[in-house]
Amino acid sequence: MTHDSAFPFLTVLVLLPAGAAVAAALVPESLPRPLHGRVVNAIGLAGTLATLALAVTVAVRYQAGDGGFRLVSQHVWAPELGISWHLGVDGISLFLVLMAALLFPLVLLAGGLAGNRSAVAWLLLLEAGCLGSFVALDLVLFFLFFELTLVPVYFLINGWGYANRAYAAIKFFLYTFLGSAFLLVGIVAVAFIHQRQSGHLTFDLVALLGTHLGTGSQIVLFLAFTAAFAVKAPVFPFHTWSPDAYAEAPTGGSVVLAAVMAKMGTYGIIRFDLSLFPRAVVDLAPLLLSLGVAGILYGGIVACATKDLKRLVAYSSLAHLGFVVLGTFALTTQGLTGGVVQMVNHGLIIAVLFIVIGWIHDRRGTWSTSALRGLQRPAPVLAAVFTVAMMAALGLPGLNGFVGEFLVLVGTFLTDRWWAVLATGGVVLAALYLLWAYQQAFHLEPDEETAAVADVSWSQRLVVAPLVLLIAFLGVYPKPLLDRITPSVDRLVHQVDVATGTRAPAVSTGAPSLTASAGQGGGR
Repeated sequence: MTHDSAFPFLTVLVLLPAGAAVAAALVPESLPRPLHGRVVNAIGLAGTLATLALAVTVAVRYQAGDGGFRLVSQHVWAPELGISWHLGVDGISLFLVLMAALLFPLVLLAGGLAGNRSAVAWLLLLEAGCLGSFVALDLVLFFLFFELTLVPVYFLINGWGYANRAYAAIKFFLYTFLGSAFLLVGIVAVAFIHQRQSGHLTFDLVALLGTHLGTGSQIVLFLAFTAAFAVKAPVFPFHTWSPDAYAEAPTGGSVVLAAVMAKMGTYGIIRFDLSLFPRAVVDLAPLLLSLGVAGILYGGIVACATKDLKRLVAYSSLAHLGFVVLGTFALTTQGLTGGVVQMVNHGLIIAVLFIVIGWIHDRRGTWSTSALRGLQRPAPVLAAVFTVAMMAALGLPGLNGFVGEFLVLVGTFLTDRWWAVLATGGVVLAALYLLWAYQQAFHLEPDEETAAVADVSWSQRLVVAPLVLLIAFLGVYPKPLLDRITPSVDRLVHQVDVATGTRAPAVSTGAPSLTASAGQGGGR
C-alpha cells in the first residue's frame, strides 16, 4: 500500500457528488418552474462532471507498479470501534470508478430524470455510494456505502419508474437488504476473531488479511459475505429481483442498476472473498463455477423466450455477469483479469442498450418486439447505435465484449475446461436472442406509427457517442486496461495460491497479450 499523494483525491471523489446531492435537494421550490429545473440540472451536471474530471485525474496519476493500493486516504474515524476512513484504489477498482463516473453525467443528459430536484439529488447520492464502495478499504465503511445505495435506488424506481414500479422497488429493497444482513454479521465476526487473536479491534481490510481462520470458519464467513454480493450482482439463482427492477426502473435507473450497482456485487467477491477467505474460495470454486455457467445458460435461454426488449437485456446482463463469476473462480490470472475487464466492458455495453431502449419507448410507448417493426427505416442512427452495442454484447471480435469473454474462457479452460466448454453455449445463445430481437424490432416493413418515429437528435447522439467510441476503442486496443488490471490481479492470485498452499507464481508487472495469455498466471 502506497501513500503517494498529499491531496485526498479519493475522499474528494466520494464527497463531491454527496455535496452536490445536498445542494440539489436545497434548491427552493419557490423558484419559477423553468428556472428551477435549469438550476437543478446545472447542479447535477456540475457535480457529476467534476466527479468525472477527478476520476480521470486519479486514473492519470495511478501507477500500477506491484499492483498495490494507490492514492490512499486513511484517517481514524471511531478508534474505540476500530473503524477508519480508509480509501484506496488499485487496478481492479480503478476502471470501475472511471466507468461509474462517466455513466452518471450521461444518465442525466439522456433525459427522464433531469430537471427534477428529488430525482437528481437521489442520483447524486447514489453516485457517492457507488464510488465509495469501489474505494473503501475498511469493512464497516464499505458496508455503509454498500447499503447507502439501496435508498436512492428504491426512491428512483418507486418515484419515476413504470407501471409495476412499487412492486419492483419493494422486491429490490427486501432482497438486497436481507442479503446485506448476512454481510454485516460476517464483517463483525471477522473483526472479533481478529481481536481475539491480536488484542486489537479493527475493520481495516489490510489488517484483517493477517487473521487466521480455520477452513470451517472461512466457509461460513464466505457464504455470509457472498450472500450479499450474489444478490447485489445478481448471481444465479439470487437474480429474481433484477428483471422486475431493471424493467420497471426509469431509463437512468436501469443504466445505474445494471452497469454500476451490479458490479458492486462481483467487485465485493473479488476484493473481500478472495482476500479474506482464500481456502473457502478454492474449496467452493466448483459450486460458484457451476452457478456462473448456470447463469450464463439460464439468462440466455430465458432471453430467447422473451418479447420484451428491456427484460431481454436484463436476462442478457445476468448471462454476462455469469462470465464474471466464471472468470473469478477459475482462479487464474487470465480468468480473473477477464472477469474485471468484463465488468467494465459490460457496463459500457449495457448502458448503451438501456439508453437506446429508453428512447425507443419514448417514441413508441412500448418495449414489445411484437409491436415494434421496421425501426431501421425511420431511425437509421438509432438502429446503428443499437447494432454496435448488440454486436459487442454477443462478443464480436473487434469490439470490447470479445476481450473479457475471451480471457475468461481461456483462463477457465486452463483449470476447469468443462465449465469453459459449457459457457461457450452462452455465446451462441447471445447471438440467437440478440439477432432475433434486432430483426423483430428494426427489420421488416414499419407500420404507420413506426414510420413516423423520429431518429435520435444530435444531443442524443452526443450522449451515446463516448460509449460507442469506448466500445470500439477497447475492442481494438485493450492494453490500457490490461496494463493496469493485471498487476493487481497477479498480486491477488498469488495471495490465494500462497494462503492455500498451491503453486505460487511470480508476480508479474506486465499485462498478458491476448495471444500469449495462456502461458501466464497461476491457478489451482
